[in-house]
Amino acid sequence: MFASAAVILTGMATGAWADTSRDNESATLPPELAERIDARFLAYQAEEHVPGIVWGIVKDGKLVHFRASGTADLETKAPVTEDSVFSIASMSKAFTALAILKLRDEGKLRLDALAEDYVPELRDWTYPTTDSPRIRVRDLLAHAGGLVTDNPWGDRQQDMPEEVFTEVLKQGVPFNTVPQTGYEYSNFGYALLGRIVTNASGMPYEEYIRTEILLPLGMVSTGYDAFALDQNRRALGYRWQDEVFTEQPAMEPGVFGAMGGMISNASDYEKWVAFLLDAWPARDGEESGPVKRSTVREMAQGLNFARVLTFKGLEEGDECDVAITYGMGFNVSTECELGTALAHSGGYPGYGSYVMLMPDAGVGIFTFANRTYAAAWQTVREAALEMKKDGWIEERAVPVSDVLAQAYALAGEIYTEGKLSPAEGQLAMNFLLDGSVAVRERALAELKEQVGACDTDAPIKASGRLSGTISWTCEKGDVEGLLLLSPTNPPKFQELRLRVAPAS
Repeated sequence: MFASAAVILTGMATGAWADTSRDNESATLPPELAERIDARFLAYQAEEHVPGIVWGIVKDGKLVHFRASGTADLETKAPVTEDSVFSIASMSKAFTALAILKLRDEGKLRLDALAEDYVPELRDWTYPTTDSPRIRVRDLLAHAGGLVTDNPWGDRQQDMPEEVFTEVLKQGVPFNTVPQTGYEYSNFGYALLGRIVTNASGMPYEEYIRTEILLPLGMVSTGYDAFALDQNRRALGYRWQDEVFTEQPAMEPGVFGAMGGMISNASDYEKWVAFLLDAWPARDGEESGPVKRSTVREMAQGLNFARVLTFKGLEEGDECDVAITYGMGFNVSTECELGTALAHSGGYPGYGSYVMLMPDAGVGIFTFANRTYAAAWQTVREAALEMKKDGWIEERAVPVSDVLAQAYALAGEIYTEGKLSPAEGQLAMNFLLDGSVAVRERALAELKEQVGACDTDAPIKASGRLSGTISWTCEKGDVEGLLLLSPTNPPKFQELRLRVAPAS
């Protein structure tokens, strides 16, 4: 157990990508919230026999919280710090996915092209049925290529040399299912994507990732060769078995690095998290990252078959079922309480990691540990729920467009006057077909009778440029509603719904 001997270290690493500076010292979690989050990670560390663990929280481009606990080396008792390097295992897949998207942007490949267009050895593969579609690049990104789930095997293949992989590809592989018929997590598939990056870019996969993504982000301590990094900064990997820790040997870099071979530290990884989150919301303005914001947002597009998982809340018995699909290098879901979430675990001999991004709130949480498969996903989610409870995770407001603001002002006049006349000429062709003037004005009169005058100057909550929700405080209750404009130019009233809000 390491709880009693845990060393808590705080630190803000220097150097950052673009606007992720630490010049705002007030951008830290409140102490009481930080203590609750830290207690959860320390409990996980103790319960799961983790020698060393780090965790960090990024919000609005800044590292607002970081802690490290325990040891990087059980023999020397060296503590883990923000500079300790860990294997992040399958969290490497997001870098591979982004590299594929970047090459697509550069015109060097197409997502819907056949994978064999970029890896010729695949052309002689035998597919499971005569009507089987051939694997596309997109299928590999989404784990929909029909290749068998291979975590136990794949986690041991990192050091496979390029020439050996070429021979494997020439021999062909057995399919578990027909491509494009289901989700099946495939490390082999992401190794194939690594080969596609190499062939499409004209440079080795690791070199492309380093020069085109890592260095532009200032991630100078991240790479694929554990032996090329400062060995004094390595968090050694351990397995806990039969009440004993056993050090796990590091693997040489190789072909399967594209699926799980990346090594990084908290100082670097928070730059990656900040860069990804900066893609939201969509907006005008200069691009400052190595890949366009719109391209990064594509990683959140679920591409295939949903799975349903049950997530626990903070309280006993608090659960919800969540449908999850795989995007590009991330699992994507709409959380019960946290909104849109992109997440991925990493598990390797000696290591476990997890990252969760909540782009609508600009918040990301990550953790690295040096014990086999110690991916603290539930603890990361609990940390997010703690932040949500304290108001530190709030969905960003969508700007109200001029056209929506003008229509909303008319909606207020309609209610105040009890007539549709203020919007004369602003009603879409369906509006009066769906409810006549008499019907709609009678409904307005009944609503005003129930709640009285309302504060129609209260701001509308936009859900897009042409839609928003209404919330008015009135004399005898509250009104809630929806304003939806038409897909015409100019936009007109397509729908206006108002009703008495349920009592809270």
